[in-house]
Amino acid sequence: MEPDVDFPTLDLPVRPPYAPMEALSVDALPPGEEWAFEPKWDGFRCLAFREGERVVLQSKSGQTLTRYFPELVAALSALPLRRVVFDGEIVVARDGRLDFDALLQRIHPAESRVRKLARETPVIYLVFDALVDDAGRDLTALPLTERRRRLEQLFARVPADGTLRLSPVTADRALAGRWLAELGAGGLDGVVAKRADAAYASGERTAMRKVKRMRTVDCVVGGFRYAQTGGEIGSLLLGLYDDAGLLHHVGFSASFTVPERRALKPVLEPLVEPPGFTGGAPGGPSRWSAGRNTEWKPLAPRLVCEVRYDHFSGGRFRHGTKFLRWRPDKAPRLCTFAQVEGGSDDSLAQFWGRRAG
Repeated sequence: MEPDVDFPTLDLPVRPPYAPMEALSVDALPPGEEWAFEPKWDGFRCLAFREGERVVLQSKSGQTLTRYFPELVAALSALPLRRVVFDGEIVVARDGRLDFDALLQRIHPAESRVRKLARETPVIYLVFDALVDDAGRDLTALPLTERRRRLEQLFARVPADGTLRLSPVTADRALAGRWLAELGAGGLDGVVAKRADAAYASGERTAMRKVKRMRTVDCVVGGFRYAQTGGEIGSLLLGLYDDAGLLHHVGFSASFTVPERRALKPVLEPLVEPPGFTGGAPGGPSRWSAGRNTEWKPLAPRLVCEVRYDHFSGGRFRHGTKFLRWRPDKAPRLCTFAQVEGGSDDSLAQFWGRRAG
């Protein structure tokens, strides 16, 4: 990892840039009594360093986050802990649920905008590990159970119900399963399992597993794109209807084998017909698609498919979806946003004592 030019030199045993412990993706919660389970929050992973009057926030990728979250810097500066390093997640919570899109807006180059957003959409820092304690001792070689005990001791001195919150942990696999099943509407992204007897494995995936919430939804195929080379189908463009009957582009599915792409052509090409999407449509070229062909073909809204996805926010699937099957038995007009838009989930507030935001 290359050092970020904005990182100062701190007199701490763990200093930025420091690679956080990472997780190996698995399909289910691991069995056994050696695991501790934590919520996987929908936010920005962040290592927070405090040394005297200096506070540094580091992203998972080793870049500085300090300038974007002045309210978090202020909260860390106000702690009665002069030397400490935390690992946690920065989130924005509004109306009882986490709002990742509002969090994304906090990364802005203009200082005036940063200050305005800090007032309007303040963050919460959910802390789940301690790497250095207030005596300046390196805790990374200790097992998780001992690091957690010391983290809870540190948090006994943190003002309750503020910007800094202690993220929960449980050894109860059944409870972790309920988190996974029940708290998605509030913004839980999944569950993390950590070996209770393991040291902090910086930059490694040996001591942590993650299980993401995976759901399915039926979508209208409102268009498609050809692959960049070869002339086969590259991706399906997915749509959902709003209450006014407009079909909005919400994401794509591109997880097809070569034979599957060939089989899509005779299904899709006879249905090419504008406009495809009658609401929000796929955008044109952007800085993220430089050098790639973004042209798409509109389809008559007749095809319905079921796809698997991990997260939906801001009217879109966060990531690409996995095509599962065609749904010829389902009317396209029944493919609405109601399938993916959950209400606020007050049970999420149990993790920080009250509803935030």
